[in-house]
Amino acid sequence: MTTTKTSILALAVAATFGSAIAAYAEGELNLYSSRHYDTDERLYSDFEDMTGITINRIEGKADELIARMEAEGANSPADILLTVDTSRLERAKNAGVLQSIESDVLEARIPASLQDADNQWFGFSQRARIIFYDKNDVANPPQTYVDLADPAYQGMVCHRSSTNVYSQTLLSAVIENYGEEAAKDWAAGVVANFARDPQGGDTDQLRGLVSGECDISISNTYYFARAIRKEVSGLPEDARANIGWVFPAQNDEGAHMNLSGGGVAANAPNKDNAIKFMEYLASDQAQQYFSAGNDEYPAVAGVAISPSVAALGLFRPDDVDLSAVAQNVPMAQMIFNEVGWK
Repeated sequence: MTTTKTSILALAVAATFGSAIAAYAEGELNLYSSRHYDTDERLYSDFEDMTGITINRIEGKADELIARMEAEGANSPADILLTVDTSRLERAKNAGVLQSIESDVLEARIPASLQDADNQWFGFSQRARIIFYDKNDVANPPQTYVDLADPAYQGMVCHRSSTNVYSQTLLSAVIENYGEEAAKDWAAGVVANFARDPQGGDTDQLRGLVSGECDISISNTYYFARAIRKEVSGLPEDARANIGWVFPAQNDEGAHMNLSGGGVAANAPNKDNAIKFMEYLASDQAQQYFSAGNDEYPAVAGVAISPSVAALGLFRPDDVDLSAVAQNVPMAQMIFNEVGWK
């Protein structure tokens, strides 16, 4: 079977003319996804082959998809929302576009810390947000997130902007683990240590180490693991040899984990199919492919990881409740604004 992919613009036009988009259809599933990875095609095709359910996929940015679901209301054709980062999952929940579901499979396989307290969203893959550094210039790299604010690293740190969800979720986790005042002091200290104004994506933070623009950066693991597995512009093999990494806070809270997950839409016309798909994403087969296809860590314990991910080494993750972390995002943004983190 062939997955159907439709653009946001095309659907917006269709919606203008009423019921141009079929909502309920036996044997179909309408998936709204902001995961932009070509490797996910295997996840969709395998599910279709296993179940005979056809996936009609709509792709777009997370905020666009959430806004679209809000605008569509009870007439929304969406069955599932898939997106990256806990803050976006929580945003979808707060917008009222997800619903609580009952699934013994998901409850048994997805750790409690990686699912919403009301069962409105579940995490299916993870990335550790860790410290990378130039081994030629940094003899004693930071060992914790707290260390990033140490004046010893003044003028050395590159990071993404305060508007980026990865930045927001990391600060939200600092708030959850250390409290608001400590988090504010930490953010101010990191700003004082910036080598440049925050800019670019995670791969750009790694490229900053190669170019010499910075000596220390923060990135999700899968960006570096991808460069181990295949060629990535600006991260050639000889340059990567000079990049070291630290899984932070191994004697404290553990490495911060960024989550990718999904939930069943509030008005899902094909709810049973949606739950089947969610349960499939928690299966060993799908979990292994999250790692093999996109260099992520499985959400389910005991599932094998790809060689490129394994090359980064073993570590202890922070098992803080990500649902609680997501609720700190508004406070994190206020702290960013207060300390001048652009």
